[in-house]
Amino acid sequence: MGIGTATLVEEVYDDLDSALVRAAALDYSTLSVPELLALQSHREQMRCAAEAVDHAVVAALQAQTTANEIGAKNWADVLRARDRLSSEEARRRVRHAELLGPRRSLTGEVLPPLRPHVADAVAAGVINGDHVDVIESFFVKLPAWAGLAAVDEAECALVAAARHLTPEGLRSVVKRKLYELDQDGPEPDDRDPDPDRERGIVVGKQRPDGSSELRGRLTPTARAVYEALMVKYAAPGMCNPADEHPCTCGTPTQEQIDNDHRTLAQRHHDAWETMGRLLLSIDLGEHNGFPVTIVATCTLEQLEDRAGVADTHTGSPLPVKDLVNLAARAGASCYLTVFDNHGDVPLYLGRARRTATTGQRLALFARDKGCTRPDCTRPAADCQAHHAVADWRDGGQTNITDLTLACGPDNRLATDGGWTTTMKNGRAHWTPPPLLDIGQPRTNHYHHPTLYPAEGEGGDGESDSPAT
Repeated sequence: MGIGTATLVEEVYDDLDSALVRAAALDYSTLSVPELLALQSHREQMRCAAEAVDHAVVAALQAQTTANEIGAKNWADVLRARDRLSSEEARRRVRHAELLGPRRSLTGEVLPPLRPHVADAVAAGVINGDHVDVIESFFVKLPAWAGLAAVDEAECALVAAARHLTPEGLRSVVKRKLYELDQDGPEPDDRDPDPDRERGIVVGKQRPDGSSELRGRLTPTARAVYEALMVKYAAPGMCNPADEHPCTCGTPTQEQIDNDHRTLAQRHHDAWETMGRLLLSIDLGEHNGFPVTIVATCTLEQLEDRAGVADTHTGSPLPVKDLVNLAARAGASCYLTVFDNHGDVPLYLGRARRTATTGQRLALFARDKGCTRPDCTRPAADCQAHHAVADWRDGGQTNITDLTLACGPDNRLATDGGWTTTMKNGRAHWTPPPLLDIGQPRTNHYHHPTLYPAEGEGGDGESDSPAT
């Protein structure tokens, strides 16, 4: 960008800032209802049209550099770090910019947007981002044999419909258009259906009470395995958590069978949990340096009172009373992490070893809970032990006071992406490269919600060290 162009952009945006300040200071209570509704529609048109400018800005950025050169994992990460956007919104903006922003060929020739008619409608402020997503869903499902003329005609028709319909109404137009283009449907497939293609199990997010929804689809072999196990472990009287000594092997007593008032679904749930406990009772090795078992942390007071919620290294909260019962019934191993007197668990290894020990990783989990890069939500189970004070190749020490948790992508950012890390007051501080540095907090509060800085405190993370 030349000096003249940069100066012009600065002048235009100074005028916009001033106009917004004046608009915010206006008294809108004097306007009539029709005038207010017209103004609201005008503002919506302006907001939609402003997205076209965002597309041009992102396209100009992508033409000059890469997200990695700036110090981010991808372009959505750039927007997320600088503008505090959600991951979903950042991805949406990048996706729209790639579809609707200006393009250039390898030789520098100016090319139209991938969706030129959609881009024109957005620039005019007559359709919004939700319309764009619905229109793009049409192209995702478009048959591969559709010609360029048919594609262009369909885009024009969908944009014309979007000018008058809500995104919900536009979906019906998309459905009809797809049918018109491919009335015979996909070519018949004479091959036998492949159940493996649709297989999967999804555990939903935890509800406020800690429970989670489970949905999925089993292959024939997986169902056969499941049913064989359920015949045994989900039988009446088996694996009943209401029993003082639940029967997990052999045959339940008649009393246990008679006193079992669970539904079939509840028996299946309890059998599934019991099988998991039995599996965790054997040595399954390690993952990311953590033992493959339930690793949790809580305060001594919570443990004594059997109250409160413990944090697991996989990121899910677990009531302390359930944690105690789980350990008692499953015979799980106990891991003791002592910070002030750590004679049994070596936490300071210096240059004797590059990778962290299991004891160090357990201590890191108890302290950090998860990835320490600001705003990263990855739990400890997905993290590596990162040399925060000095990288190993630069003479770093494998000491607990020099280590922190970092997920794989963020660990690479600290190694090769321009980010630097230090340890202050027992917490890792991450300093972004200059183009991503907007004065944001240097520490990650996601895993420590009680340590958010008070309003008015600086964003450099200097005042948010954990309580001792």
